[in-house]
Amino acid sequence: MTTPVKAFIFDLGMVLIDWNPYHLYRQLFDNDADIHTFLTTICTMDWNEEQDMGRPIKEGTELLVAQYPEHEANIRAYYGRWDEMLGGPIAGTVEIFNSLKASGQYKLYALSNWSAETFGIAQERYGFLNEFDGVVISGVEKTRKPFPDFYQILLNRYQLQPAECLFIDDNLRNVLAARELGIDSIHFVGAENLAEELGNRNITL
Repeated sequence: MTTPVKAFIFDLGMVLIDWNPYHLYRQLFDNDADIHTFLTTICTMDWNEEQDMGRPIKEGTELLVAQYPEHEANIRAYYGRWDEMLGGPIAGTVEIFNSLKASGQYKLYALSNWSAETFGIAQERYGFLNEFDGVVISGVEKTRKPFPDFYQILLNRYQLQPAECLFIDDNLRNVLAARELGIDSIHFVGAENLAEELGNRNITL
C-alpha cells in the first residue's frame, strides 16, 4: 500500500521561477549560439553551482576573470546583472502550489541550489517564496543537490519521513538522487505534466 503524501518538496528555478541566464545574455550577445558557447565554456553550470554551494560570488567572479580576461565584461555581468536572469513566476506551477497550500492537507517545502547572496532578491520579487513551511538553500547550508546530505538537512530539520514526501525538480540528476533516498519524485517538464503526475497519484488540485 502506498504511503499517503504529507509533504511536497519543490525545486525553485525552472519549476516555480523562470530563471534563465539567456534572459540577460540576449541583451549582450548577437545570437543564442554565442550565448550557448559562453555558458558552456566560461560561465558554466559547474562554476555557477560552486557559488550555489557557498563560494563567495566575488571569489568565483575573480577566478573566471583571471582565466578569461577577454570576457571580463560578460563574466562580471553574470552576477552584476543577475536579477535580469529572473523572468516571471511559472504560472501553472504556482497555481498548483497555491492549490496544495489552500487544501490545508500538506506541508510545502523548498529545496534549492541557490546562492545565499542572491536568494533575497528572489524573495522580494516572488511573494509565494514566503508561503513555504520551510526553505532550505544550498548557499546557506554549503552543500547542494544531488548530494544526499542536502536532502537530509531538510528531512531532519522538519522531521519528515522520505516515504511521506513528494519531490519535484526539473533536473533529472536531482530527481534520481531523491529516489535513492526513498523520496517519490517527479521530473518536472511543465505544469500540465506535473498536474497529470499528481493525478496519477490520486492528489486532487
